[in-house]
Amino acid sequence: MRVLGIEGTAWAASAAVFETPDPARATDDDHVFIETDAYAPDSGGIHPREAAEHMGEAIPTVVETAIEHAHERAAGNGDDSAPIDAVAFARGPGLGPCLRIVATAARAVAQRFDVPLVGVNHMVAHLEVGRHRSGFDSPVCLNASGANAHILGYRNGRYRVLGETMDTGVGNAIDKFTRHVGWSHPGGPKVERHARDGEYHELPYVVKGMDFSFSGIMSAAKQAVDDGVPVEDVCRGMEETIFAMLTEVAERALSLTGADELVLGGGVGQNDRLQRMLGEMCEQRGAAFYAPEHRFLRDNAGMIAMLGAKMYAAGDTVAIEDSRIDSNFRPDEVAVSWRGTEESVDRHRAAETEVQGAEATVRFEGDRVVKERVSRSYRHPRLDERLRTERTRQEARLTSEARRHGVPTPLVRDVDPQDARIVFQRVGEADLRELLSEPRVADVGRWLARIHDAGFVHGDPTTRNVRVGTRGGHPDRTVLIDFGLGYYTQEAEDHAMDLHVLAQSLAGTADDPEALLSAAEDAYRTESDHADAVFASLDDIEGRGRYQ
Repeated sequence: MRVLGIEGTAWAASAAVFETPDPARATDDDHVFIETDAYAPDSGGIHPREAAEHMGEAIPTVVETAIEHAHERAAGNGDDSAPIDAVAFARGPGLGPCLRIVATAARAVAQRFDVPLVGVNHMVAHLEVGRHRSGFDSPVCLNASGANAHILGYRNGRYRVLGETMDTGVGNAIDKFTRHVGWSHPGGPKVERHARDGEYHELPYVVKGMDFSFSGIMSAAKQAVDDGVPVEDVCRGMEETIFAMLTEVAERALSLTGADELVLGGGVGQNDRLQRMLGEMCEQRGAAFYAPEHRFLRDNAGMIAMLGAKMYAAGDTVAIEDSRIDSNFRPDEVAVSWRGTEESVDRHRAAETEVQGAEATVRFEGDRVVKERVSRSYRHPRLDERLRTERTRQEARLTSEARRHGVPTPLVRDVDPQDARIVFQRVGEADLRELLSEPRVADVGRWLARIHDAGFVHGDPTTRNVRVGTRGGHPDRTVLIDFGLGYYTQEAEDHAMDLHVLAQSLAGTADDPEALLSAAEDAYRTESDHADAVFASLDDIEGRGRYQ
């Protein structure tokens, strides 16, 4: 099989030829040819009009180069039929004018050779190239690209968003800083280079469940430079902070799903510090990690052709008249035709006496639970100590606070912030993810409403952070645990984030997430004193995470 791929979502005018005997798996006979002409602005970031002009000039040339290569491959194999079996193109997300040029070129080539057309989601292609080349079964996928950042996992025929940026993409965030200091696009390599000579400078660290935010970090970084902090130190602080956040949410996704494989995708993934952080985290928890070679991390048509081949083999093609682009094409909107519905990132694991969580080791000792926030070697020592101490104090405080407001939580029997250690009463027989039911998830909605009305959030109400069932003579009940990411706030948007995190965790671990989430939302509305404001904010939150 030989597929032509065309990419042009923003800055990279790229065409590729992917040739394989089996698109379902990587083989020694796979062949990938990529021709790219990248747009480089004279100053500042990407200018949409200039990017489209570049795309219009460069796409015909790179496509013809790739077609010539396909002809050569066909001739070398003694094939005198059409040089390609299908044309795959990046349908979105991306800049609309650029996408339209790519789609027009793809339609023309498909008609020229009378072959099928395949519309590919750019973000799914970023993760599928890593899954294909790693040979992993069903990994957690971290996409760290210019305009977006996602944590994804496959379940029930779609890639589910387990976590994502709440404001801007990681690459765009870095570029905003580099424009502020007068550096040209792309800014990531310049930050990486300057960070090597810098000392760590503390910046805001924003993780909410498996979601994250970069706008506050960028504002603080720009202000630090303006205040005279050496730019090398600010760059070091940015890398240590932003990449630690991405690594932490990746680990949280591994913990939530029980998966033991992680793949990296996206142009920011070329950063050596990010790769080392992810590798260290996976080694520390016994997971496998794979980062594709650089040519498959940055925007490229090779990944478009590779996923296009999988889709073509599955019969997932699109008629010319139906091949509209979608500049806001989210990865969770893609019906995944090339994978079996029985596959899943979610791996059920039997209860153990010791559990490796996202940031802590939990030991079950009779009627008590000992939780220790183990130092994470991937984090800068100062950042690591700060997070472990702050979160231990906050978890003990908010666990007890929630209990005072009528929310079932375990008793705190001992706390040592310096050693990041808490001893809890043991509660429940299992995590909620193992015994999901509408009444239990409704309880979670009810308990979240109570703590929100009391003026604080849980911060990470996933199906792993709720205990259910009977224990020690107590009736069956639903108990909230792990308040380590919680904080005091009266803001409706912060309260809505708790519901958003719950929804994402249900999507990643439940067969019927919609019905379960509806039960939680109904209970929240009944219990809460300010439900209307919270759900209005939730609607706004769910409209974010788009290509920006």
